[in-house]
Amino acid sequence: MYLGIDIGTSAVKVCLADAGLSSVATESQPLTISHPRPGWSEQNPQDWWTAVRTATRALLAKNPGAADRLRAIGLSGQMHGAVLLDAGGAVLRPAILWNDGRSDAECTALEQAHPELAAIAGVRPMAGFTAPKLLWLHRHEPEIHARIARILLPKDYIGHRLHGGFVTDPCDAAGTWWFDEADRIWSDRLCAATATDPDWLPRVVPGTETAGTLTAEAAAELGLPAGLPVAAGAGDAAAGAIVVGAVAPGRGFVSLGTSAQLFVASDRYAAAPDRGLHSYAHCLPGLWFQMAAMLNGARPMSWFAEAIGQPVAQLVAEADDARLDRVPLFLPYLTGERTPHGDTAIRGAFYGLGNDTGRAEMMRAIMDAIAYSLADACDAVGSVTALPDPLLAIGGGTRSDLLLQTISDVLDRPVHRGRDADVGPALGAARLGAVACGAAQPSDIGSVPETDKRFLPRPTARHADRLEAYRALYPALQKLRDMPF
Repeated sequence: MYLGIDIGTSAVKVCLADAGLSSVATESQPLTISHPRPGWSEQNPQDWWTAVRTATRALLAKNPGAADRLRAIGLSGQMHGAVLLDAGGAVLRPAILWNDGRSDAECTALEQAHPELAAIAGVRPMAGFTAPKLLWLHRHEPEIHARIARILLPKDYIGHRLHGGFVTDPCDAAGTWWFDEADRIWSDRLCAATATDPDWLPRVVPGTETAGTLTAEAAAELGLPAGLPVAAGAGDAAAGAIVVGAVAPGRGFVSLGTSAQLFVASDRYAAAPDRGLHSYAHCLPGLWFQMAAMLNGARPMSWFAEAIGQPVAQLVAEADDARLDRVPLFLPYLTGERTPHGDTAIRGAFYGLGNDTGRAEMMRAIMDAIAYSLADACDAVGSVTALPDPLLAIGGGTRSDLLLQTISDVLDRPVHRGRDADVGPALGAARLGAVACGAAQPSDIGSVPETDKRFLPRPTARHADRLEAYRALYPALQKLRDMPF
């Protein structure tokens, strides 16, 4: 058996995979996010470790004997987060997350001063990436910046707690804006532009390689045997790609979690920063990918549920019966947006509310908007590479049939929900662990999953005018984003 650990934004998920590399059990533990100032987003890395420990012990308790049959551990996690350690290995401050917008000014300055660097990094500098955060720290928290000895990504911090080393994979490295995507090494030019010492950065190895072995101390905390190999793993985008077979050129998927990604694998590096795309190295050797990254994903659905105090499932059921002629428009940009806008300051909004607008219509508007943001993503990715057909879907948002049907209708292409779609990156991490310990080959881990359900586009004219109006809302509201109110 193999254990996959995924450090998500809203939860840590652990997954047990069997000898056939299928998920047999999962457990999750929720996480909280701190927003100390508008546009800021932070988490305490110790909370990740506590959640890993709690979820792992709960999983083992429900699966007696599993610990003794484990052969390896694999890791996955949210990308771009900055975990800063001092010379003694202590965490210097809360981790600054992928959806944090504080470094917007630094990104603007980088793009103006070094426009040529986007071709090396595979993407324009955007707030949320790790490197601009370091430039922000250098300017605004110099006392913290001066004490940095190591920088890790979220999953790699957990890897450090597991095996004691400082290791990352090419995909997580790709998301930092310090990585030379074509040569798959840290770039001295990118580091120099962002007040970063290359010696702070972890060693980069393929996600299928062993980063270290489980220490006795970590084993005791988790209830696992010491000495288990721990794979370097993958950033959540690449780990999710493994689960749906996006490990060969032309294969791809859409991931619907707190954030969302449209991902297509390639056997060559092709930067397209002007389209708002992320052109990144895959966790596997010899592969890259094009990715449209949307900061908000399915998160607006849970935000609305929290705001009105109702379960998401209840509101989705009501949305299925919404009065379609009374559904307003919604911009889902609760934390700004990357693809296609690259705008950290824009925020969400409803337009078209009336006396007869109810919560069912508002939730339906939110689900429409998620599909419309994916339409923007398809336009961007489709400008540089062919889109997969059908489109496989993974992530927590795939639990909603209505959302997947809406996406199929809007994109006018089939959408398939694969089995284990809601397990996602945790299962991909477990499979990387299987390769690291020699129990599987890279060719074994990327099989396309069986389809759980197929969603075919329905003939409807409902979305054409709404999509046009949705796209007009962003430039209209852009004028208001910097005005105090």
